[in-house]
Amino acid sequence: MRQYKSYRFDFTLMRISRMTFACGIFALMAACMVGPDYVRPQIDVGVAFKETPGWKVAQPAADAPRGPWWSMYQDEVLSQLMQELNQSNQNIAQAEARFRQAVAITQGARSPLYPTLSATGNMNRTGGSTISSTGATSSTALTTYGANAVVASWQIDIWGSIRRNIESTDASELALAADVAGARLTAQSAMALSYLQVRVLDEQKRLLIATLAAYQKSLDLTQNRYEAGMSGKGDVAVARTQYESTRAQLIDLEQQRAIYENAVAVLLGRAPSTFSIKEARMNTVVPVSPVGLPSALLERRPDVAAAERRTAAANAQIGVATAAWFPSLTINGNTGYRSTDLTQWFTAPAQFWALGPQLAMLVLDGGARQAAIAQAAAGLDIQAAAYRQVVLQALQEVENAMVQMRVFEQEESVQRLAVQSAQESLRLARNQYDQGLIDYLSVAVLETTALNNERTYITLMGNRLSASVRLIAALGGGWSADDLNRLDASGNPTANPSNTVPTNR
Repeated sequence: MRQYKSYRFDFTLMRISRMTFACGIFALMAACMVGPDYVRPQIDVGVAFKETPGWKVAQPAADAPRGPWWSMYQDEVLSQLMQELNQSNQNIAQAEARFRQAVAITQGARSPLYPTLSATGNMNRTGGSTISSTGATSSTALTTYGANAVVASWQIDIWGSIRRNIESTDASELALAADVAGARLTAQSAMALSYLQVRVLDEQKRLLIATLAAYQKSLDLTQNRYEAGMSGKGDVAVARTQYESTRAQLIDLEQQRAIYENAVAVLLGRAPSTFSIKEARMNTVVPVSPVGLPSALLERRPDVAAAERRTAAANAQIGVATAAWFPSLTINGNTGYRSTDLTQWFTAPAQFWALGPQLAMLVLDGGARQAAIAQAAAGLDIQAAAYRQVVLQALQEVENAMVQMRVFEQEESVQRLAVQSAQESLRLARNQYDQGLIDYLSVAVLETTALNNERTYITLMGNRLSASVRLIAALGGGWSADDLNRLDASGNPTANPSNTVPTNR
């Protein structure tokens, strides 16, 4: 009896050892992954921006502002509009839906790593006829009851085809997450640009209204002087022409403002007829945007991060295509019950089972596998070139925005002097006109010059604000590729969202 137990124990150990050995072999085989490992495409971004001299280089600091990037403009209305934009913009909603779709695709790509289980039940009735040696014909019928309780199939990922596909879908998922951040940043910058133009036009309108009031007084004064015989009729005509042309400019501002206001409404997901922005003074502050190194754009631009992740996804597809050259190993298992007697259907004698591996390999395919590898390699080259092009465009956008900020700031300083000079010339001319030394035409020319200079100054203020928005957007809006590692179901970072002030990371 002890000998029998010893034999049974030894047999059990032998089975466990064989199973452990087999599992070890499968684990070693599964550790193999064909295809090239991903390496980010190399590109020379330069050691510094061309416009860097004179700019403050961003440095990490504990006291640096960490709020939404638009808070630097210190405009409450803009902040309120941005909050609504993040919730209701349709382009952002579309990008988030694409990301959720990518998450589902990634989950589906992981399923082949695990066994599949299924259960079926069936009843078959078969019949036939037989002819005896005497020539008599007889018919028979047989009913069979079957139930496959568990049908299992598990394809061992020997060559890494499944894992490479998961690698590809994971990278595509992160690319779409970066697209969400990119869509959000694009919508935010478009909102800021449109809103700031509305405020610029409000300033232009206040200037024209004040100018019209002054022109009305000049027209009345000139009319009175004409009636008193102190001025000619030509002075009245000049004053009236000046007044009416300024009124026309004021009317034109209304349509310009309406266009930008409608753009804001659409960005908010509203019908333009249901939305309006109350007129207010432009107290917006032009922020100082710190600029880091060019290499920082590789981590701080959502579109660059998306292009890089799509390159990684294309690289993984080469491994998927290469794995098709190697045999596939599948473990199949089946157990259930089969009986011709319904009452004996689920009894031990009716039970059956089967378990075993299946090795399959495609021998001839007419060059399809090699063509698939070549196609995947070309796809990698396409994405690598697209990535480099996105990086170059990012560098161009930063350089352009920095040039605009520098030039507009210089123009604004010079234009401020021109406004002061024009106002002084106008003051002197009005004194001469009041003394009867010059006609009104000379005054009107200077008044028009002063008005144009003031309007140009307001326009330059708006240009500086717009250039600052473009620079912040070109720098990534404070977004970081690290945000891709902490996403919620909508592709939003769970911490430090893509609304922070640009800093050098």
